[in-house]
Amino acid sequence: MYKAMIREPRSVASVMRFQFHDCFVNGCDASLLLDDTPTMLGEKLSLSNIDSLRSYQVVDEVKEALEKACPGTVSCADIIIMASRDAVALSGGPNWKVKLGRKDSLTASQADSDNIMPSPRANASYLIELFDKFNLSVKDLVALSGSHSIGQGRCFSIMFRLYNQSGTGRPDPTLEPKFREKLDKLCPLGGDENVTGDLDATPQLFDNQYFKDLVAGRGFLNSDQTLFTFPQTREYVRLFSRDQSEFFKAFVEGMIKMGDLQSGRPGEVRNNCRVVNHRPINILLESLA
Repeated sequence: MYKAMIREPRSVASVMRFQFHDCFVNGCDASLLLDDTPTMLGEKLSLSNIDSLRSYQVVDEVKEALEKACPGTVSCADIIIMASRDAVALSGGPNWKVKLGRKDSLTASQADSDNIMPSPRANASYLIELFDKFNLSVKDLVALSGSHSIGQGRCFSIMFRLYNQSGTGRPDPTLEPKFREKLDKLCPLGGDENVTGDLDATPQLFDNQYFKDLVAGRGFLNSDQTLFTFPQTREYVRLFSRDQSEFFKAFVEGMIKMGDLQSGRPGEVRNNCRVVNHRPINILLESLA
């Protein structure tokens, strides 16, 4: 992970996002990492992941090194959890012990990812309901949203905020005017929507600047800024903006809880994170029965 960060600082933020995108879709089982096959549409091309998630090769490199050191021992699902933790710690955030022993899924589902993962347009009310389905509290939601303390987002995700919020043909009124001008220049109407902007003012440092930005009306995504405009989440935003240690503590608690999500389905320790292990067809059918 350190080598990946030196090579491309943004990559660690990308890898950290894997935990959320993996664990919410049928538990923490590395289904996210499976490539499509002729008989399976995986999650990499789902609405929330296509042209968005990146740096899969970092996990490949970690897995290759682990297979040399201890073959068939560390699952890709556990790698995601450890790599997410390392991404935070290497960026100046907290460090914590993670639970291990997860198994890798035998399949993946683009449809499941499409049905579960929230849109950048999501409001706080929707996000509260979604997180509640996974026994994650309002505090967990706000703290885990602080993962946007590092990394970047695409213009694609905010065009509606800048030019047609809620179908009004106007920008989101919660945007601080100078910040909106900055985003207008970064993401002009009709421009390249794959251009990226910083998710907060210190995009390579894991800190509580994200929450300070929300208080000031400078949240990049609608799903970020809504945490300050919505009453149930606002006080946690204020708390974390004032007290970084409280944010770090709540973030760690949320990541550990999210890392416990499991589907109960059969699994394995993959040799290659992109494909399931080869096995005789009768054994495969028994495991999927």
